[in-house]
Amino acid sequence: MAYAGGVVAASAAGSSSYRIKIRREEFLELVQLAKPRTIYQTGRMHFFSHDGFAMYTFQCKDEGFSQRCSTP
Repeated sequence: MAYAGGVVAASAAGSSSYRIKIRREEFLELVQLAKPRTIYQTGRMHFFSHDGFAMYTFQCKDEGFSQRCSTP
């Protein structure tokens, strides 16, 4: 999914600096509870933002998600 540079910059400015690293099982549970619109992937890290926090893990693969993964 491609975004214009202004959209990415605007969303990054409104994002939180609170990051929470969690294990795979907990990450998947939070995905079920939070129902994020997009789960991002950079390298081997998957993350999403919810309620002012960025939840991330290094232990997941793309096949574990029903949502669409996107690389920012």
